[in-house]
Amino acid sequence: MADTDLYILMGLGGLFLLIGLGSLLWSRSEKEGYYKGISSRSDVREYMQQTPEIPEPVGLKIGGFIAIIVGLVMLVMCFAFWLSQ
Repeated sequence: MADTDLYILMGLGGLFLLIGLGSLLWSRSEKEGYYKGISSRSDVREYMQQTPEIPEPVGLKIGGFIAIIVGLVMLVMCFAFWLSQ
């Protein structure tokens, strides 16, 4: 594999890692914003007794983990190809 191909693979792996970390941080801020918004309401009893599942932060978290795994696999592949040269 040419060096330019390795750099491209390494760049894509790093990009996926950054996207995954960004997605995890975005998920955390969405969840905190949701709970801060709910806690300012007067009828919080319903939410304290049973916490409703919020689909957006959970989806962002799962997508972030998938992107991190894909990025790590790409970086490991790049390292393996670099060692085989």
